[in-house]
This record gives sequence, C-alpha cells and structure tokens, in this order.
Amino acid sequence: MIFKENLLKDQVAIVTGGGTGIGEIISTELAKHGADVVITSRDPEHHKDIVTRIEKLGRRAMAMPADVRQPDQIQGVVDRAMSEFGRIDILVNNAAGNFVCSMEQLTFNGWKAVIDIVLNGTYVTSKAVFPVMREQGHGNIVNIGATYMWMAAPYVGHSGAAKAGVLNMTRTLAVEWARYGIRVNIVSPGPIEETEGVRRLVDEAGMRERVVSHIPLNRLGRREEIAWAILYLLSPAAAYITGNNLVVDGGAWLNAHHYGLGE
Repeated sequence: MIFKENLLKDQVAIVTGGGTGIGEIISTELAKHGADVVITSRDPEHHKDIVTRIEKLGRRAMAMPADVRQPDQIQGVVDRAMSEFGRIDILVNNAAGNFVCSMEQLTFNGWKAVIDIVLNGTYVTSKAVFPVMREQGHGNIVNIGATYMWMAAPYVGHSGAAKAGVLNMTRTLAVEWARYGIRVNIVSPGPIEETEGVRRLVDEAGMRERVVSHIPLNRLGRREEIAWAILYLLSPAAAYITGNNLVVDGGAWLNAHHYGLGE
C-alpha cells in the first residue's frame, strides 16, 4: 500500500468487533501502520489469534470481551485502555449485527437487537471515548455504515434503519466535536468477500452472480480495501475531512436496484 508503515506510530486504537471479519483486518492494518490496538467483542474466542498476530507485528495489543450495548462494559474498556496505554487516539465502531428477514416477519426483539448493537452501540462507545479525546485535544472516530442505509434494502430493513441512524449521528458528532479537535467520519462498504454478511446475504441465497452483475467494477470487495479507506481517513491527508461518508463498493450504489436485491 501507499501508506507509510509509521503512519499511526504510537497511536492507540480501539476497534469494536475487532476480532473477526472486517474488524480483524482493520485491527491488523492499524497495527501494521504503527498503532497499538485494543480489541473488543462479546465472544472471547474471537480474541485468541488476533492479539498474537498484532504482537508479531511489533505492536502492543489488548483484547477485552465487552458488549457495546452495555455502557458499563464499554467504560471498563476505555478505563483499561487508559491504564495500559495512557491515551486513545482512534475509535473504529465496527461491531454490528444483521440477519435476513422481511419487515412483515421481523419481530420486535429482532428489530431491537440490531438497533441496540449497531446504533446504540456506536453511540455508547463514541460517548465513552469522548472525554479522553477532548482532554487530549484530538481524536479520530470512524464508524462503519452500509450502502443500503440511504436506499431501499429488502430483507435488511432493521440494519438499514440502524446504519442510517449511524450516518446522521456521524454528521452530528462531527459538527459538535470539531471544536475539540475530534474528527468523525463513516466508511460504507458494499458486499465484501470473506465476511459473514456475504455468506448469509449473498452466497446462501444463491445471489452472488446477480449481486456482482450490479457492481460496475464487476467484483466483490476485499476486507483490506475497507481497512485502507479507514487508514486514509486517519491519515494527515484527511486532516480537513470530517462528517464524510466514504463509500467503498465498486460503484454499486450508482445502480438503482442496488445489487438486484429488489428485483
């Protein structure tokens, strides 16, 4: 990649959902570029390999099981990060939940579970790191959105609504927290290979060919490409960027039917 290895030298990052899927690659890419990384997820099993890989890159890593829906648990992560590292420069709100279901079949509990993880979890974690970043006089928050958050998204309406809330919150925090030197942006992936979402929403439904046909670049994305977009937003090259939605989907959002899911 074009980024220097010391791009994030000695910065400290928290990555929610950072042990699997896109989060795993985000965590390792941040470490490759000089950051120490605090990884959270609900399942401690997701932490075993990622910490070892980061330490082999010569960076420090800490993993803590935590549920982004629980403010006390997230505050515990922030407190422990400050105790171990003394600073928090970066937060990547990657934790998410999703499943395929039509709106008429969706239960309230199903709706609430996704809203709680995606929207409320992003709020809880951002609010927890804010006092630290305000005191430091700087900070970078990157939220993870989805291209279907601003258009009709059959069978993932619960997630679409939650992600749309994250987009609005990103822009609100960007305006409110700019005075403290905190930038807040959002990266919106399209369908990405080697992720649970593609396995469930694309492959199991037998829709890979249809989905790819609606992507102008004619392929699914790679997890590294999301991490690289985040690295750009964290870099000095993006120092004048806040409240931005960076879409990484091969141009698929330009098509009216959005991967053909509505056909």
